[in-house]
Amino acid sequence: MREDMLISILNELNGLTADIQGSAVISIDGLMIASALPSSVDEEMISAMSAAMLLLGDRTAKELKRGELEQVIVKGRQGFIIMVNAGKDSVLCVLAREDAKLGLVMLDATRAAGDIPKVL
Repeated sequence: MREDMLISILNELNGLTADIQGSAVISIDGLMIASALPSSVDEEMISAMSAAMLLLGDRTAKELKRGELEQVIVKGRQGFIIMVNAGKDSVLCVLAREDAKLGLVMLDATRAAGDIPKVL
């Protein structure tokens, strides 16, 4: 039931723009909670790597006195990986195209991330 509701949020997010290629809700310990990712994506790998990046981002933000971590953005040649806080114990991970309108993707991701704690 809870997973179905989360998948519904993710599918809605994925359908908002062609710039979003997939999304997932991941626990801060690196466990996949719900996913609407392309079949070519290794869910275990993305959840583990996201947790590692969040840990490093959080520590960096604290050490450099930037406050509490809100998001992590990784840009590669084939696109973006955007992680947005989705409550105390989870993060929304979004895959976006390389030519994505990042401001709109971030707005949509932030809104979806706000719905996730209501389900969890």
